[in-house]
Amino acid sequence: MVAFGKKLKDRQIEEWNGYYINYKLMKKKVKQYVRQIEAGGLERRYVLKDFSRMLDSQIEKIVLFLLEQQGLLASRLDDLGKQQDALQEEPDFAKISDLREAYRDVGRDLLKLLYFVEINAIGLRKILKKFDKRFGYRFTDYYVKTRANHPYSQLQQVFKHVGLGAVVGAISRNLAELQDRQGSYLSIYDQPALPLQDPVVDTIKAAVDRLSYSTNFLTFLGQHALIMQEEIPAPSEEPIDDQRYHFMSLLLNLANTFLYMINTYIIVPTADDYSMSLGAAATVCGIVIGAMAVAQIFSSVYFSAWSNRSYFRPLVFSSIVLFIGNVMYAMAYDFNSIAVLLLGRLFCGLGSARAVNRRYISDCVPLKIRMQASAGFVSASALGMACGPALAGLLQFKFKFYKLTIDQNTSPGWIMAFAWLIYLVWLWISFREPAHPTEEKHEPESTSGPANNDVLEKGVTQPLLISSEAHQDEDDDPEFDGSEETSEDSRAPINSIGAAYRLLTPSVKVQLLIYFMLKYAMEILLSESSVVTTYYFNWTTGKVAIFLACLGLTVLPVNVIVGSYISNMFEDRQILLVSEIVVCLGILMSFHVIIPYSVPQYVISGLIMFVSAEVLEGVNLSLLSRVMSSRLSRGTFNGGLLSTEAGTIARVIADATITLAGYLGESSLLNVTLLPSLVICVMSIVATCFTYNTLY
Repeated sequence: MVAFGKKLKDRQIEEWNGYYINYKLMKKKVKQYVRQIEAGGLERRYVLKDFSRMLDSQIEKIVLFLLEQQGLLASRLDDLGKQQDALQEEPDFAKISDLREAYRDVGRDLLKLLYFVEINAIGLRKILKKFDKRFGYRFTDYYVKTRANHPYSQLQQVFKHVGLGAVVGAISRNLAELQDRQGSYLSIYDQPALPLQDPVVDTIKAAVDRLSYSTNFLTFLGQHALIMQEEIPAPSEEPIDDQRYHFMSLLLNLANTFLYMINTYIIVPTADDYSMSLGAAATVCGIVIGAMAVAQIFSSVYFSAWSNRSYFRPLVFSSIVLFIGNVMYAMAYDFNSIAVLLLGRLFCGLGSARAVNRRYISDCVPLKIRMQASAGFVSASALGMACGPALAGLLQFKFKFYKLTIDQNTSPGWIMAFAWLIYLVWLWISFREPAHPTEEKHEPESTSGPANNDVLEKGVTQPLLISSEAHQDEDDDPEFDGSEETSEDSRAPINSIGAAYRLLTPSVKVQLLIYFMLKYAMEILLSESSVVTTYYFNWTTGKVAIFLACLGLTVLPVNVIVGSYISNMFEDRQILLVSEIVVCLGILMSFHVIIPYSVPQYVISGLIMFVSAEVLEGVNLSLLSRVMSSRLSRGTFNGGLLSTEAGTIARVIADATITLAGYLGESSLLNVTLLPSLVICVMSIVATCFTYNTLY
């Protein structure tokens, strides 16, 4: 992995070299502190004071240069403003065009300055994190709190980019005024949502959004999808996104996600009745529901590998297999065969193309809308999860069509088979296969002047440095030996599940355990709902469908609240730990102990468990997307695949638990299936407490 110190040096603008954070010096200073403390030559109090002074000096250097550059930009904008005022009296279209280009030049220089601030902010974060790791002391908390809240804080200039907003506003407003509005007298202040069709302004806005690093609803949902960003690509890679992107193809991928989630959950309210109609026990519904997840364990891998070569063919194959699987599921009743029923669900799982959907968004959607596309992926999943049970609740009829029985048990299969057939036709007509790039040659990066300067000018349009900063942190530890070597395969994708596992740090393993736990608990709640509610409350299929649909409909509102408000008030790791505890409380409340089991107890405990698990999933994947190695951002065995496999295995085990617990009788089903959920939840809470200080 390329050391951050070397990457920082390579990415610097040549004429600004003396104003960047001296990361290499500070790294060596930390190493020196460690040696001197081990030798007994220094007190910790002196180390904290000396390191604080060094940081203050580095930040002051950065901020004074930043203010100087802001002043130069402001002076240029003032001169351009005077020229614009003169053109108001005597319009000249040629001069207006030149003036707009001059504003764009200022915008491009502003992008370089934003990149300067961003890479220095990353350097500060990394050196603070490195200091904490080496000394086991929460120095970052102390330093940020004492500096950021001080009235003369210079740290605010770096992390809050104070003053740059005024420059961005001036460029945006003046370009908007110079743009042909076809007689409109409205300004950007009258209609803030009015789109300004200027690529420079769009790029500046994207850079400012990345630099601010504040969590909002779209960011939260996008991280929920775990569509990981890779390290900074070369400038030659930048235009590929726009050439490969096709809106209708993106829409087809989102539709595939939506239909697949409907397909997963549409049978949940009726799976127990269907099993009983074929002569099996009601609790066999666990195997019927879980068969799809069993097949998905394998399909995720081959679809992920297939997406390295094509996106269209895997989606066509997925649609055909899902069509066949749903037809088999529907015809199992007329064949009177539980085997055909299970084979139908296995076929449906073999058609799971979620790995392809993720890869298409990650590889083919431009950076400027990738977060929206990622949020769309999560929203489509959530809506499908809600619509599946709701649709099942509407299919309360029974009739014969020729020799085929169509009732509440078989109609989900027929409806989904028809839906996948329509989707296949739409896919065949509208999907456009993107051009696949030739295989990368992983060569050491050149540090030549002109090419490097071009990288810097375009760097702010590349994936978030902040994301790659977190990915690199674990790989950055070898820097303490002074080595600045690069590995030839440092950017090569992982080619085996074992190699991917070896890249996982303890904190990442804990987060995958948390993901496993929440998926297990949610699957237990959803899959056994029809059996439990029938046994305790005599609920009909319609009531079960309404309950499950209401649970699914909570996903988006909960993410709005967490993404827009809660995550801005608390650290992710704090939300993570509290959510785990609340999930645990929800599980405890769900047990049937002594008092008669009531509808309010079941509904309230289920709602607490499900909502807190949704919050936990979003925050957990948000953290996971920042700390996974950047080598897991692409290739077959990527981070998205690992999380999918962890969640799918959890669902398989949960569904198998329901069926096995059924042998003990329906009266014991609830408590027996909740017990493993409680044990795994407690284990995840303990593991989180042990790794709490490593979560950022």
